[in-house]
Amino acid sequence: MTDFKKILNHRIGLGTAPLGNMFREVPEAEAIATIETAWDEGIRYFDTAPFYGAGLAELRLGKVLSQKNRVDYVISTKVGRYLLDEEEEKEGLFKQARKNKVVTDYSADATKRSIEQSLERLQTNRLDIVYVHDLSPDFHGDEWISKFDEARKGAFRVLTQLREEGVIQSWGLGVNTTQPIEVAMELEEVQPDLNLSATRYTLLQHKQALQRMLPTAQEKGVGIVVGGPYNSGALLGGDYFDYAEAPAQIKQRVKQLEEIAKRHGVSLKAAALQFSTAHPVVQAVIPGSTRPSRVKEDMAAMKEEIAADFWQELVEKELISAKAPLPK
Repeated sequence: MTDFKKILNHRIGLGTAPLGNMFREVPEAEAIATIETAWDEGIRYFDTAPFYGAGLAELRLGKVLSQKNRVDYVISTKVGRYLLDEEEEKEGLFKQARKNKVVTDYSADATKRSIEQSLERLQTNRLDIVYVHDLSPDFHGDEWISKFDEARKGAFRVLTQLREEGVIQSWGLGVNTTQPIEVAMELEEVQPDLNLSATRYTLLQHKQALQRMLPTAQEKGVGIVVGGPYNSGALLGGDYFDYAEAPAQIKQRVKQLEEIAKRHGVSLKAAALQFSTAHPVVQAVIPGSTRPSRVKEDMAAMKEEIAADFWQELVEKELISAKAPLPK
């Protein structure tokens, strides 16, 4: 059995949503080279999901990791969706995905089916961590509560049983909002022990997470993995923020951060990764990438030295919350 807690102590993994052709079509060779580079750079935690390219990210990950020693790496994938052989037209983030129809279903049977399919695509006989995916208002609107109830009776119980049996080591929610994680941590009959919070504890966006989600996780001993630390690239000057077009106020905030970082000789990539991992409940950060060079940059950023004066100026100018633990 993989010692996943030891591997997560490396503090950084690879998020594979971009490798599912998110935003653009990624050539197969480029995707494989990115995963191989992550491995060569020492990354041993890989996060994926059936939703990422309708299984494409899992297939690409499986192609590389199946050639490695299984005890040397950690895989997390997600349930809440399974795939059909029939085709459908794609739109949105994964317009360039495989054509397989994606079915959203949080029931017990669908959870088991999703896991079986993921195991096959990943070419492995077990999973380390499983997240219940996108069980949140941004995907289901006002119906997210009924979907949550479906998952509580289905996916949550299946994953709890699998954890008790030692089939998986950990489970939780993988969402882009804080509320579902907060609600799940208060349940009595089932208890997630590791949640994936995407885009909500970043240099650009973290005050809401500090109000309830992170204090509750700390109180209950629940870990957090931070996804989307660059908020879909906005922090690095990209056009997207939280998977949509970046608004003017976000671009202005990034400009302020850039000016301060330049004056202190700090890269925003380093500031972003180190900020997200400074909170004691954060187990790892998982930036996504489709280029080998970006992976190397991420690894270097984790080791970059950042003076305390930089963080203090961000606090003084209210660009980061005074309640946020700062990197040391």
